[in-house]
Amino acid sequence: AAPGDHRDPAKLVELINREGVTTLHFVPSMLQAFLQDAAVDSCTSLKRIVCSGEALPVDAQQQVFAKLPQAGLYNLYGPTEAAIDVTHWTCVEEGKDAVPIGQPIANLGCHILDDNLEPVPAGVLGELYLAGEGLARG
Repeated sequence: AAPGDHRDPAKLVELINREGVTTLHFVPSMLQAFLQDAAVDSCTSLKRIVCSGEALPVDAQQQVFAKLPQAGLYNLYGPTEAAIDVTHWTCVEEGKDAVPIGQPIANLGCHILDDNLEPVPAGVLGELYLAGEGLARG
């Protein structure tokens, strides 16, 4: 895309269709803007859409399923202290109130701990701790 065209959904749709683009990577707010273009459903070459950098809203997920049913949607999560992304989730349609951050990628671990740094049971609130190769020093 030409400089600045990544912010113009109509130009992205035209480029995707002209070049047969198969993969997109958006922050969710840009995905939502892209999905508002009237011709987005013409982007039949798309096979996967990757989102990271912000929480992925359920309504954006549902719009992808409705407008681009041939494309897989993947949610990635990674805090500043990690090397880009640390978890992945393949989005699914069935009844979710939120889009999960998913499972750790290879060579990383995720742990939900309480104030005493003890693991909490499934479904109990805690703080996310990361372990493994993807962490920054310090």
